[in-house]
Amino acid sequence: METRDIFRNISPIDHRYSVSEKTVFDGASAWLSEEASISACVKAEIALVIAHLTVRAGAAAGTVRQGCEISAELRAALEKAAAAVTPEDIYAEEEKTRHNIRALVNVLKQKVPAETAPLVHLGATSVDILDTSLAYRMKGVCRKVVLPALRRLERLLCDFAEQEAETPQVGRTHGQHAVPVTVGFALAEYVSRLGKSILEIERLSAQLKGKLAGAVGAYNAASMIVPDPEELERLYLTELGLEPSEHSTQLVEPEYLLRLLLEYNTAFGIIANLADDLRNLQRTEIGELREGFGQDQVGSSTMPQKRNPWNSEHVKSLWKAFMPRVMTFFMDQISEHQRDLSNSASQRFIADYVTGFCLAVSRMSGVIEGLGADREKCLANLRSGGGGIPGGVLAEPAYILLAESGVSDAHEVIRRITLNAEKRSLSFAAALAEEPAVLERIGEQLTKLGLVPAAGSTGAGAKNPADAANVFFSKPESYCGLAAKKAKELSAKYRTLMQGEE
Repeated sequence: METRDIFRNISPIDHRYSVSEKTVFDGASAWLSEEASISACVKAEIALVIAHLTVRAGAAAGTVRQGCEISAELRAALEKAAAAVTPEDIYAEEEKTRHNIRALVNVLKQKVPAETAPLVHLGATSVDILDTSLAYRMKGVCRKVVLPALRRLERLLCDFAEQEAETPQVGRTHGQHAVPVTVGFALAEYVSRLGKSILEIERLSAQLKGKLAGAVGAYNAASMIVPDPEELERLYLTELGLEPSEHSTQLVEPEYLLRLLLEYNTAFGIIANLADDLRNLQRTEIGELREGFGQDQVGSSTMPQKRNPWNSEHVKSLWKAFMPRVMTFFMDQISEHQRDLSNSASQRFIADYVTGFCLAVSRMSGVIEGLGADREKCLANLRSGGGGIPGGVLAEPAYILLAESGVSDAHEVIRRITLNAEKRSLSFAAALAEEPAVLERIGEQLTKLGLVPAAGSTGAGAKNPADAANVFFSKPESYCGLAAKKAKELSAKYRTLMQGEE
């Protein structure tokens, strides 16, 4: 076997990430490597032999019962033969045949029990093996690697959103301070978006199909061998945990795999969006969140004080590298007539894409696991107003309450007050206090809603409506709507939905 120093490999997946993300690499490699690809094709060929043997034994007995007619000894012999086939064997034979599947068939015929050798590849075309084994591998890597990684990330997001459900934070639209939310609510956006995508990935992976319909999909060859070609196909695919494509040319209908890859790309985009939000919230001038930082970690080669959000940036960078490959997935959807070979090279790079996606999921899990919220900075930013008007984030409830009191141009009234506050460098509460009639109307509405204690009540009650308004507008963190409630509800919902195989 030829060996190569990993640092002589070309793809960063095979050197940089095989070292730094060894668990991810090993998990993906078990399904997506060239060794895994060849192994799956061999497994498919053995499944076909077993299907033929089952049909023949069933014909002799007058019935067909899946697997029952194959002796344990013969099945074990076939599996032993499959295990004896190596990639080196196939590649050496391919140097002569210039055809990968014919090379595999030639090698496998020499390994299986002699009486079963004529059944190897009997009635199949290359793509009956290639498309079926690809579906088998893509279903396997999804169930064993992708979904467990995604569920882990989703649960970490649920935990963080719930932990910070009541931590006040300023909302932001267009990069500007909007109205208050909570840190947990902001993260619950991704809990919801990613959670739905995970469920869709799970559904689509279960729908991947295989085929044994021959060179043009019309079962021509199989109809010369067995009375019921579709029964042979069903037996073959059942061995691999798959179902037949409803219609085949030489290819399985490409949309089954395409839709799964597109949903991967949807989830990838959600994670990249999260990475962007987390990176921006770690800016020096914002500083509301912070990634974990190791004791010996270095942020800059020249600035010792730096603590860069590099993991979030790395996730975004992986997305930039792999997201455009979706164009190739779309192009592989098209094949002329019953088949051409225009997808033969491009389809091989699906392995890179899925591995890159898994790397991003793993890295984001690490970010969330070590993520911390600076609650004091969150509150300070919320109260600062951001746009030069401390407390200005409460202009919306002021307008709403004033309109509720019967003022038709309430929005314009409050807008003028904000302009006055900005011009004179006043807080919003101070500028509002200069409009006693407006303040009184707003205070009356606040009291009616029970948002501040009424005059004469026990505790820190307001003496009059204006005082009630002053109490409310001094604490913008009290105006968070249903943010905390939604964060907790969504966290609980998706934590329950993420139960699954690890």
